[in-house]
Amino acid sequence: MLRKTGNNNQLTMLSTLEEQLNRKHPLYVLAKEITWKRFEEAFQKHYHEKLGRPGKPIRLMVGLIILKHIRNLSDESIVEQWSENTYYQYFCGMESFVAAEPCEASELVHFRNRIGKEGLELIFKESVKINGKDGKEKEVVVDTTVQEKNITFPTDDKLYKKIINKTVTIAEKEGIELRQSYKRTVKKLSYQQRFKRSKKQRKISQKASRKIKTIAGRLVRDIERKLTAEALTRHSVSIELFKRVIRQKREDSNKIYSLHEPAVQCISKGKEHKKYEFGNKVSIMLTKTTGVIVGALSLEKNDYDGHTMKPALEQYKKFYEKEPIKAIADLGYRGITKIGETEIITPNKKGKTKSEKIKLRNSHRRRSSIEANISHLKNNHRLNRNFYSKIIGDEMNVLLSAAAYNFKRMMRKWKDAIKNFLFLFYSTLKIIFVPLNIIRKLKLSF
Repeated sequence: MLRKTGNNNQLTMLSTLEEQLNRKHPLYVLAKEITWKRFEEAFQKHYHEKLGRPGKPIRLMVGLIILKHIRNLSDESIVEQWSENTYYQYFCGMESFVAAEPCEASELVHFRNRIGKEGLELIFKESVKINGKDGKEKEVVVDTTVQEKNITFPTDDKLYKKIINKTVTIAEKEGIELRQSYKRTVKKLSYQQRFKRSKKQRKISQKASRKIKTIAGRLVRDIERKLTAEALTRHSVSIELFKRVIRQKREDSNKIYSLHEPAVQCISKGKEHKKYEFGNKVSIMLTKTTGVIVGALSLEKNDYDGHTMKPALEQYKKFYEKEPIKAIADLGYRGITKIGETEIITPNKKGKTKSEKIKLRNSHRRRSSIEANISHLKNNHRLNRNFYSKIIGDEMNVLLSAAAYNFKRMMRKWKDAIKNFLFLFYSTLKIIFVPLNIIRKLKLSF
């Protein structure tokens, strides 16, 4: 149920947060610039008018989600820090200081799932709107990166052991007696696997690995025979996943790397320090000169970069109802020259005049700036490791990271504007008062 708006303008003996805080603080300015009413009108449809417990205010929940990615915090940390930070509370719509946590951390999960991808796209579009003219350039820069999922480094042994544990759990839950749980056997085999790099005991380790795989397959077949028809339908998805993991080989494509995140893919980007990344591919689009992120798309498949350009431009057209004139990309996009009304520019100097080569070189020098922007997204706004579950979680994390980057960009811009103003102010004072000091030192009279 949607919470009723009460009278927030009641008289108090204390002053409000608006009167106490520094009005030049970037978070204070950002709170004034965001159109919060837009979110309240859009998200009202997700609440019932009369039934259910009154929910938390929409501005509070949206503000917490934005702050989480701006400050690179977890759900638990942002809820805890909110009760200590007055600027966080003012940003989320509080008029006076509240010495308590605003909600449970799990409520942020429920709210994100409630508003879905459509609601997060609205937050992203608001972040572009905040940047004003900077986000309305006609030329864009496009590149792809990998958003890693929060999973352990996948190995066959880990997956087989997880299958064994999960089948035993299902059997206990359904009241089935297995022929053997293999608990002690798996523990003993795990000790033998420690010596797989030793020359003398490598064969023993390899034999132990094969034995663990055999046990996993034996347990899956055993539980499939003994489950009732009703229980088998309930656990059919999990059992099919277990079978697929046991059947897969090293050379196979579309392998399973995680039991709880089966959509994870192994992506190689040619990095020396990290040859393989396990997650999903992401397309990032930003304006050529100002560097505002105007497109953030999560891709389900590990496609060639040139095939990701069309869905990225479709997302841009969906958001802004127009197409960019030029899209500058690297050699990963070679092979395509035009999509719709957008010209695709890649580093190709064949058959060009000297002036055209200079223009192309300058545009691709500017293109390389997207690498630094992607680095900021990963290190400062939670794109480096995605903690949200399933494919919808991939889409959520990309949109929120890009929105946080745009909000943070404007916060830095306002902060720099204040610094420049103060520098000019003090420099003019210095110009006025330095001659007077010189005259006083010379002891000259007027």
